[in-house]
Parts: sequence; structure tokens; C-alpha cells
Amino acid sequence: MHPHIFREYDIRGIAGKDLDETTYETVGRAVCAFMKGKLKKKCLVVGRDGRVTSKAYANALIEGITSCGVNVIDIGEVPTGLLYFGLFTLPVDGGVMITASHNPKEYNGMKVAVGESTIHGHDIQKLMKIAQAGKFPRGKGGPVTITRMDIVPKYLKRVAGDIKLKRKLKVVLDGGNGTGGPVGVPLYKQLGCKVIPLYCDVDGTFPNHHPDPTVPENLKDLIAKVRSAKADLGIAYDGDTDRIGAVDETGNVIFGDQLLILFARAVLKAKPKATIIGEVKSSRTLYADIAKHGGKPVMWKTGHSLIKAAMKKHKSQLAGEMSGHMFFKHRWYGFDDAIYAGARLLEIVAASKKPLSEHFANVPKMYNTPEVRIETTEAKKFDIVKAATHYFKNELKLNVNTIDGARIEFDDGWGLVRASNTSPVLVMRCEAENPERLAEIRKLIEDKIKELNG
Repeated sequence: MHPHIFREYDIRGIAGKDLDETTYETVGRAVCAFMKGKLKKKCLVVGRDGRVTSKAYANALIEGITSCGVNVIDIGEVPTGLLYFGLFTLPVDGGVMITASHNPKEYNGMKVAVGESTIHGHDIQKLMKIAQAGKFPRGKGGPVTITRMDIVPKYLKRVAGDIKLKRKLKVVLDGGNGTGGPVGVPLYKQLGCKVIPLYCDVDGTFPNHHPDPTVPENLKDLIAKVRSAKADLGIAYDGDTDRIGAVDETGNVIFGDQLLILFARAVLKAKPKATIIGEVKSSRTLYADIAKHGGKPVMWKTGHSLIKAAMKKHKSQLAGEMSGHMFFKHRWYGFDDAIYAGARLLEIVAASKKPLSEHFANVPKMYNTPEVRIETTEAKKFDIVKAATHYFKNELKLNVNTIDGARIEFDDGWGLVRASNTSPVLVMRCEAENPERLAEIRKLIEDKIKELNG
């Protein structure tokens, strides 16, 4: 059992090298041991993505779970959002989703949920120790059941009952050959849209493009199709469909913090003064727009499990990340689901006569760097952030937000440096009111980081 596959938010590694069927069987048993005392219904839900190894790994995982005397509801090949939906709507104590999200095709992994929440951080390390120790509960010899279930009709009915479009839209949907296409296409049609599908068949080799909608390169075909079809918008999913990408009718990419501005405005109309959570990489314009529309903005750490925990703490109606994880508690369950987020986006566009691009007309124009990744070592990454915080706060007397790394605030912009949770890398992002100032802020921070990195 390779310890490095147990990461901050999930389990992930190269299939056949870092993890195999034995890994999944062992983790299935370890999950049952980890949940000792919490298995009131004695049942877990299991889903899987469309990767080549996922079906065999699901069978091994189910073998491990049932060997401990715990029943399984197997919902088969589904988007991650439908596994989360199952946690809230099925008689289960938790569940496991077999997926490596948007990682390359060689990878696989797992997201583990206890109750209605995915585990992260310390709990994943605890699960690893249980798996390594090998002391698992044994079934008492009584019968266990494995129930195969198609959860899609139940999900479609629930979403279609919630979302109503005021006018018919034309939408291009890029499924990225992940699991979202076969659910998103019928749903958006049911809502009354004309849907133009791109790569909506499931293919675990991802033959058309890498299934990560945060990388503009992966949206090229979507942008071209939106323009040629004169569509109202384009929507893209990542590999396991918990993250959304979007483009407006002109083919402009709408990034995560911009999407959250739209969603926040809609939620605040229905729930004035609601708390809305963004992450540390998001634009200053997001927090200003939430406040301007009467909401309470909260800046939080990056990471889907951390954001979900913060939503509970702050009783938040909505949260979102730059990466396209969108969490609706308003009218929904609070988990990240790109299919549902896409439906909410369609609802917003259909409710207005103006095109999607015009919704941002009154958001001040800011200039951003992309995420800059600076290679370092696991041993050094947190120390560098600490030293940078000290320098900018104590020596340059700047305001530094340390909720997640160091977000250094200037009057006309900001710069962020944080240690990646998943690799030996420092992540940097900057924003400013004009390109010249952006270059200055970036140089100031980048030079200091390089000096500290040696």
C-alpha cells in the first residue's frame, strides 16, 4: 500500500502501479473499520467513473465492503454528483466514488464519504493507517446484499422539478468523454433546451481532449461550436463531472469566480443577506459584488472538502472555487455537481432577455495572471510561504491574509502564494487594475519566492 496515494482530499494514483484491485478491496474493508459505530443502516453506496480500470476496481471494493458484513447499493457508472445525491436520498451510511477526476487516463482513485460528507486531511491519513494495519471487521456469516440501482431517473426528476427555464436556449455541452454527458444531455433537453453535444459519450481514454475545463486549451472545440452554432452558451464538465466550465455566446471563457458572481446574485435575490463563500484564489470583484448585492462574502481555503466544511460552519447558501466546483445549498444539498450547476446557469440566462456576456457589464475589469506553479520540495514549501508572509507583513508593512497561504493585498490588486495540497509546488496568482501594475505585483512576489526557494 503506497502511502502517497492517500492525499489531502482523496485517494489517487497510477492504476496498476500505485493501486490495483487488492488496494480497492483493502480500502473497502478499511472504510468499514473507519466507520465502526457509524454503520447504523449497514449499507454503503458505490459509484464509478468511466475509466478503463474503474469497473474491475468497483468489484474489488464491493468485495472488501461486503466481506465486513456491510451491504452495498451499486449505482454503476455515474457522475460524482449522483453518488453525492445518493448519500442524501438512499438509506446508506456513506459511500465511495471510484474516480481520478480530471487526472490523465492512467490514473484512478477514490473519494470516500462518511454520512453526507467526503472525508479529507487527517481522516484520510487515519484511513490509510487502518488499511496498513490490516485489522478489519468480519461479517458474521449472515447474508449481505448487493443491490444494482439506476439512480439517474430519480436524479433527473429531482432536478427537473427544481429548475424552470423562462425561454428556450441553445446550449453546447462538452462532456469531455467523462460520465456527465449521458446525464446532462437528457436533463437539459428535458428543461426545454436545444442541446448540441460534444464528446458526450463515455470513453475512459479521453481521446478528444483532457477532461479539465479550467484549462482554456481544452475548451477550444466548445468555443468554436458555440460560435458556429450561434448558441446562447457552452458548458463543459471535467472527468467525473463535479466541476463546471462555461463560455458565453461570444466564446469568451467564464472563470469560476465570474460564474460565482452570477450564481450569488440569483441566490441573494431569493435569500437576502445570505453568506456566500469564495476561495483565496478568487478575484476581489467577486467579494465586492456579493457585498454590493447585500450578501455576506467569506474568503476560504482552496479544496472541495474544506469548502463543504466551511459551508456548514457558516450556514452558507452557496460556495464556489476557481476550479469550477460549485456548491449550492440553496434549493439543493450543498455538494459540487456540474450538471446541476449547469442547470442553474441555464435558469439564470433564460430568466433575462440579455445575452450571457452582458451580465458582466457592471463588473470592474481586472487583469489576472493564470496560476503560476513554482517547483520546490515538500520539505520547503510551507516554510517558504511562512517566510514570505513575514517579509510582506513585517518588512513591507502590507496587509497579508493567511487563511490559505499568503494573500498579499495592495490598494490596486493582490498577489497570492500558497503551497499546493497535492504536489511539491508553490502556486502563485496575481490580480491588478491594469496590466502594468499586474506585472509589477507579479515581479515583486515572484522574485521574493525565487530568492526563498534558493
